[in-house]
Amino acid sequence: QVQLVESGGGLVQAGGSLRLSCAASGSIFMFRGMGWYRQAPGKQRELVAGIIVGGRTDYTDSVKGRFTISRDNAKNTVYLQMNSLKPEDTAVYYCNTVSAPYSSWGQGTQVTVSS
Repeated sequence: QVQLVESGGGLVQAGGSLRLSCAASGSIFMFRGMGWYRQAPGKQRELVAGIIVGGRTDYTDSVKGRFTISRDNAKNTVYLQMNSLKPEDTAVYYCNTVSAPYSSWGQGTQVTVSS
């Protein structure tokens, strides 16, 4: 069973930046598109950024131009660089594959953006 461990979250002021990391225990990155999801209190989990094996990326409209997803297959790690953060970006951030079958969800990493 692949384990996903997210890190890098924290408390930041609006306009600030954070870089999230997701380390996988197995080599799922070699064959699967990977994504970053977030879940804010009282809301459903949403996919905010994805990257396929070939490197093409896609983003939800609310983060385009501010977030950048990248991957390092040799390290089994996917990253999310978040710039110009807004209070509405506050959520728990998770990584997983972009489509089924999904790996078990990790504990996520909390991102809190103060105004």
